[in-house]
Amino acid sequence: MGVIFSSRDFFPAHLVTQARVEVQEALEKLGINSVMLPEDQAIHGAVQTYQHSRMCADLFKAHHDDIDGILVILPNFGDEKAVVDTIKFSCLDVPILVQAYPDDLKAFDVANRRDAFCGKISVCSNLRQYGYSFSVTDLHTVSPKSNEFKQDLVKFIGVSKVVRGLRSARLGAVGARPNAFNTVRYSEKLLQETGITVLTADLSEILGPAAKLKDDDVDVKKQLEIIMNYLPTKGVPNESIMRMAKFSSVLKKWMVDLDIQATALQCWNSLQTNYGVNVCTLMSIMSESLMPSACEVDITGVVSMYALQLATGTPSALVDWNNNYGNDPDKCVLFHCGNWAKSFVPDARMEYANILATTLGKENTYGAINGRKPAGPLSFARVSTDDQMGIIRAYVGEGEFTDDELDTFGSRAVVRVPNLQSLLKYVVKNGFEHHVAMSGLPSAQVLREALENYMGWEVYAHQ
Repeated sequence: MGVIFSSRDFFPAHLVTQARVEVQEALEKLGINSVMLPEDQAIHGAVQTYQHSRMCADLFKAHHDDIDGILVILPNFGDEKAVVDTIKFSCLDVPILVQAYPDDLKAFDVANRRDAFCGKISVCSNLRQYGYSFSVTDLHTVSPKSNEFKQDLVKFIGVSKVVRGLRSARLGAVGARPNAFNTVRYSEKLLQETGITVLTADLSEILGPAAKLKDDDVDVKKQLEIIMNYLPTKGVPNESIMRMAKFSSVLKKWMVDLDIQATALQCWNSLQTNYGVNVCTLMSIMSESLMPSACEVDITGVVSMYALQLATGTPSALVDWNNNYGNDPDKCVLFHCGNWAKSFVPDARMEYANILATTLGKENTYGAINGRKPAGPLSFARVSTDDQMGIIRAYVGEGEFTDDELDTFGSRAVVRVPNLQSLLKYVVKNGFEHHVAMSGLPSAQVLREALENYMGWEVYAHQ
């Protein structure tokens, strides 16, 4: 975090010293590195004049690549122009969080009164005038020593990670989308405008080199070991697992060469027909390793997965809004053949894809993951390009995984989402895909702030 302390000349400057100690302690407890003016520069390290702004901005410029967000601290009223000039001169385009200290009713004398309550309004007015997006603490004034400020920081860290990650994301689209899936069409140009780059490979560019690899190739043996150690493979033909290892070897090299963070693969039916496997397990392994992978070349689906992962620091998965759950309007079944990260399915095992096997043959569909997500918290998100309107839309929300009875196969879960029917109406009336990304940790507030306020997308936050 780049930290800006600000002080106004006729307010007590000694409060800045106290603020420096308290803010540094709060950041260190969360493992956050900080960049701030030394205490012997400016006004105890706080900006108050044009010259101070230049001084702090130069410091931030020197750490340009290290700063994910800017924290504005107002120990007293602060100087609104000095704050906004610092940000302007630094040339940083990162999330901004504005904090203001509360006054103590027992310290309203000239030597100790703060008036940061009022100063925050002036600072934020200037940020708005200069065209900056910014965030504020949940409470208008809050002490850095409080638990409320800690929660503000945790949320802001998530927002900063999502914004930085998405604005520089490089995604790999491998193969053509299945012809029957118009639903996953998207606009590369709209994504590129926000910083998300899509790199493509024809499926033959992976299958061809994979078919030429020898069983004793060093990297093939490495990938084979990773697969065998990842989950039980009892009953799966060795030949199928070897094909997966070769596919993984070529795919991962392609990702490394192009610095790709996430992928969306053509999962049917060319892979089964021409190569004889499902690559669900490989996608699961990548997602578990925080390199999310979506099926059916759903690029905006993997954007959704990546956003959730950045917000929570944990694996995400792509699922279908798939089935009603009896007559309960707030419950439904989430399902996929099975490519979920094993964090979601502790009982995971490799099998064949039951549904695809009915038309493509059991022997050609080994590699799917069978398992059930246990009860726990749920958050979900979906990003979509609205080409007719020329915008990017998203929806976010939270609910819970339940332990309700479910007798079926594949990667599966029963979830409860409050007011689910209103959410589903929003999804269908706004043309969203049937896929949604999910996580096992809360993230809706972080994602809404990051996607709406900083990415500039239209976001529906389901309540």
